[in-house]
Formats: sequence, C-alpha cells, structure tokens
Amino acid sequence: MDGNPEERARLHAVVEGRVQGVNFRYYTVRTARRLGLTGWVANRWDGTVETVAEGPRAALEAFLDFLHEGSPAARVTRVNARWERPTGEFTDFTVRYL
Repeated sequence: MDGNPEERARLHAVVEGRVQGVNFRYYTVRTARRLGLTGWVANRWDGTVETVAEGPRAALEAFLDFLHEGSPAARVTRVNARWERPTGEFTDFTVRYL
C-alpha cells in the first residue's frame, strides 16, 4: 500500500518485549489521539501488546515509529506490523480488554 501520505490506511501490530506493566497502553492511546488516529490497543495473554489503528498513512507511519520505542519504561524487542484496508469502524482510540 504505497502512495499518498493522506490516503487512509489501517495498521495492525503486535509489539513484543517488556511492554506490559510499563504504561505502554497509556502512551499508545495518547500518541494515537495526538496523531488523529482511531482504533484500539490491548494487552494480550502472552505478554505482548496488540493494536489496530486507522487514519492517514503519514500519521500511521509516525505511530509505527512510536511503537518501536514505546513508553519510557518499555523495552521493545520486535514489532510485527501489517498494513490492511481501513474499515472506518472506529470513532476514537481506546484501550480494549481481550
């Protein structure tokens, strides 16, 4: 999905490392809202954090950069990300509980 940075897209990512218990979800919500994205973030049972975000491609690229860094106390070791077609199903960016 290359092209226009204003083109709407969807990013689905799973973040590995020390990402639970370090305010990762809080910083993810804050960053996503600042970038004007919609979607969600959740802790998974296996210790990873999963997120789905929709918005302009350029904002999602910045969000992906954030995911590689995480919150100040986080230690991200890997981000498994894939680009998908946006669905427009979200109205805000929230924490989900899986």
